[in-house]
Amino acid sequence: MAVILQVHFPFEGPFGEAMVEAMTPLARSINDEPGMLWKIWTEDEAGKRAGGVYLFATREDAEAYRQMHTARLEGMGVNGIEAQVLDANETLSVINGGPLAP
Repeated sequence: MAVILQVHFPFEGPFGEAMVEAMTPLARSINDEPGMLWKIWTEDEAGKRAGGVYLFATREDAEAYRQMHTARLEGMGVNGIEAQVLDANETLSVINGGPLAP
């Protein structure tokens, strides 16, 4: 069963195209994380928040990435990190266009 990791945290920017420029190397490196299938990057410039929704192959992979990513953010001085690991209901998600295979 696929597993979702949701991570959101306070973020001062950059946003939009400036975020693309600044974060492309990080985005590419995330593809090499064990069990990572995809990520949707999230940003809210008005609310000064950023994060992402990830799909991992296993709960163990999602938990390991959550721990590493939380530690990395905290090391950069980020507080208020919200991270949740949730099982994905693949069958229902496919009905609604989710990129999952039951």
